[in-house]
Formats: sequence, C-alpha cells, structure tokens
Amino acid sequence: MILGGLFDLENKRARIDELDIQMTDPDFWNDQNAAQKVINESNALKEIVHEFDSLQEVYENLEVSYELVKEENDQELFEDLEVEIKDLKKTVNQFELTLLLSEEHDKNNAILELHPGAGGTESQDWASMLLRMYTRYGEKKGFKVETLDYLPGDEAGVKSVTLNFKGHNAYGYLKAEKGVHRLVRISPFDSSGRRHTSFVSCEVMPEFNDEIEIDIRTEDLKVDTYRASGAGGQHINTTDSAVRITHLPSNVVVSCQGERSQIKNREQAMKMLKAKLYQLKIEEQEAELDEIRGEQKEIGWGSQIRSYVFHPYSMVKDHRTNVEVGNTQSVMDGDLDPFVDAYLRSRLNENK
Repeated sequence: MILGGLFDLENKRARIDELDIQMTDPDFWNDQNAAQKVINESNALKEIVHEFDSLQEVYENLEVSYELVKEENDQELFEDLEVEIKDLKKTVNQFELTLLLSEEHDKNNAILELHPGAGGTESQDWASMLLRMYTRYGEKKGFKVETLDYLPGDEAGVKSVTLNFKGHNAYGYLKAEKGVHRLVRISPFDSSGRRHTSFVSCEVMPEFNDEIEIDIRTEDLKVDTYRASGAGGQHINTTDSAVRITHLPSNVVVSCQGERSQIKNREQAMKMLKAKLYQLKIEEQEAELDEIRGEQKEIGWGSQIRSYVFHPYSMVKDHRTNVEVGNTQSVMDGDLDPFVDAYLRSRLNENK
C-alpha cells in the first residue's frame, strides 16, 4: 500500500507473536513492571496492525469502486468516490504521522516549560500567549493538561510556567516545540505604538516513572517549600505546599505547586528533576558527538525555531522546515499540526 517501508508490517506481526509467547510464561507476572511493559508494547503494536489492516481493506474497496465507476460512467458514483479517496488520504496521513512517533520515549507524557527572554512585560505577555496556545493544542489532541508550576508576571503575563501533558504520544508530538519562539508585533504596552520583538524559550522533556535509572543522591538535593500561588496571585492554599528542589551538582532547579499536598508536589518535582537530568545527559552526549564531528551549532536567542509575525503582515514560519501559515489566529488557537507534522517527517528523512 501507500506506507511502504515505514510500516514494516511483517516485523511488527513477528514482534507481536514474540510478546504473546512471553505472556504465556508461568513466571510472566513475577516482575509486574516488566510484565506491564510487555503488555503495553503488545497492545500498541496490535492497535497499529489493526489500523493498517482496516486501511488496507478500505483501499481495496476503493479499487473495486473505481473499476465500477469506469464501467458505469456514473457522475454521482464518481463524486462519491472522490470524497472517499480524500477521506482515505487524510486518514493515511494521520496514521503515517503516528508511525513516525517511534523513538524510545515518544509515547510518554510530556513536561513543557516556558521561560520569557529579556524584555520584561512584553516577553512575559508573549509567554502567556504561548501558554494558551499549548493548552489549546493539548486539549485538541485529547491530552489532559495540568499546571505544575506557575509564576505570574509583575504587570501581565507569566515569568515562568510548567505544564504536564498526559496522554499517549504526548512527548512524541510536543518535542517538535522545543526551542526559541519569536514574536513580532505592535506592542499593546507601548504608548508610542512601536513594533517589538519578543522571545520565549520552550523546553520539552518526557516524563519518567521507573523506566530509566538516574542516580540522585539525597545529599545532592536542596529542598525548599513555599506557599503556592496561581494565576493572578490567588493562593491555591494557605500552607507551604509548593516545593522547589535544587540539584546541587548540576544546579538544575525544578518547582511544583500544582497539587494541594506537599508530598505529591515533591513526588512530581522529583519526576521533573529526573527528566531534566536525563535530558542534560543526552544533550552532553550529543555535544560530545558534535565536537568529534567538528560541527558547530548556534546557541542563543538568534537560533529561534519559529517566528510569529503579527505586524507588518501576518505569518507564522517554522525555520527548520520552512512551513508557513498565514492564519496566525488559528495557530494561536492551537492548530500546530502543520508544524509538528513537517518536523516529524523531516526527522525521518534525516535518519534515513
């Protein structure tokens, strides 16, 4: 069919058979965590194979309909067939995108952080606009979006915010958003009506439970508690339930105030710390490889991944894939699929 080598049907069926055999072992449930991983992998593969078989059946039915249309020369049948072909193309594209999410942690929940650049209120307001955009995107994808930490801006917007996107493949989709986002607009905070450029950094990490080993020693941690506050400065509660953890050797800091319980906030903060340390480890390995290869990668505010231009024209452009969207409002309302799709496909081409 259309998906070719990307799907690798026979290997997936063979892997399902291997997993089914593992599940019949009398000792299968001795290690419940390992058993659950096997079951999850099996269910995910079976879902993909079932979807492929369904698409194959639709494709074959359309071939029969095409032959019938040629014989009958019926205009109404031809129009119906055109609609069905368009629907199939749309479904196949979405299925293809799902297959692209095959890296090790793509299926995990995602932790997303927004940090405004220099510029005070202007950049903090831009961060609040991105917060709304990502919340809308997550809801459209069917993810549960939770606020783990929120620090309001002095006058408007946010100084920093951390979100947790819960759902299958949340990290796989949202990893496309990691980088610097640039806004060009007439500032509503400038009485002279001048054009301003603002930057916000977006960090995205997979959320881990027990699937990775990161050695975190208690003596390397500095734990602070403080009173949680929500958007606009309203207190979530009146106790010191919010938790900030500093990992002293790396100087990595994480905060969580989304739960009412200090214990739960600490548990979530430790998950965030584990994710950040893992990400740091991966980035250090990549930097070492780049040094060996002699590659130089630009770092800093000049290396934005996407520009959002509201004035003097309307355009959102992704600088990695050159995808452009003229409807800036739809993008700010969470329609990020064109950018995410193009990014994932570009990564596939890079890895070929």
